[in-house]
Amino acid sequence: MAFHLPRGVTASEIAFLAEMETVTIVPRQRLEGLELLGGPIEPLLPPRRASLPLWLALLLKRQRRANIIPPTWLHPEPLALILEVESQHQDYKNAFSPPPPLPGQPSILDRDALPSARPQYTPDGNRPDRDLFAGSPSLPFHWVEVGNLLLDAASNDLVDPDQIRRLLKDLREVRMAKMRSGVDVLDAAATGGGGVALTGVGSMELGEERGFVTGVVDGLRRIGSSKEQARRERMAEQRANGGYDGTQADDEEDYMEF
Repeated sequence: MAFHLPRGVTASEIAFLAEMETVTIVPRQRLEGLELLGGPIEPLLPPRRASLPLWLALLLKRQRRANIIPPTWLHPEPLALILEVESQHQDYKNAFSPPPPLPGQPSILDRDALPSARPQYTPDGNRPDRDLFAGSPSLPFHWVEVGNLLLDAASNDLVDPDQIRRLLKDLREVRMAKMRSGVDVLDAAATGGGGVALTGVGSMELGEERGFVTGVVDGLRRIGSSKEQARRERMAEQRANGGYDGTQADDEEDYMEF
């Protein structure tokens, strides 16, 4: 029996995967070490900080055994800066804030460390001004899920949680509008004119917009195929009526260009 589930990963599955992200805690009591599938957890000794998977940190928080230290990006100041740049600055009208560097890689904001790199963050191939985010942490891949989980379970550990909740909501709306506004880029991608640049987009954003983007691309591809079929039928009719003076090579060249 087939299950009627949407294509791709569901929102609950994405949130489950986000719980493997690492956060810093301050234990409130001594706890013995644990042997987990992801590796051993050292004994917790207050007030020494420790790094734990998010799911375990949330469990200890609910049991009042630890406090969670919010990540550097989950504060009102960096969130307000990212929102301001992405919503008001012209260079980021159709682009997203640069993601954090991969482990062992230099920061993407370090121009000297990447002299030959040419990252593209806009769908039209432009290179935005990365210095706008200098001094501000980047949004991680699971920023939506981590932010919501910490707001729900550890709001008293956050600085001004109400403002953080508003900033996350506004930032999410701005970024979702950018993804939905790139219809011209999706048109080019559907006709073989290139791909859609989604550098800096989060996991939950990709999961929620997967159906919209793939649906638009498939629809545009079908429209392009029907237009090509109609053009070929007109050419065949003109050739049969003697009104088309082109050659077979011209037809093949047009087909290759399409």
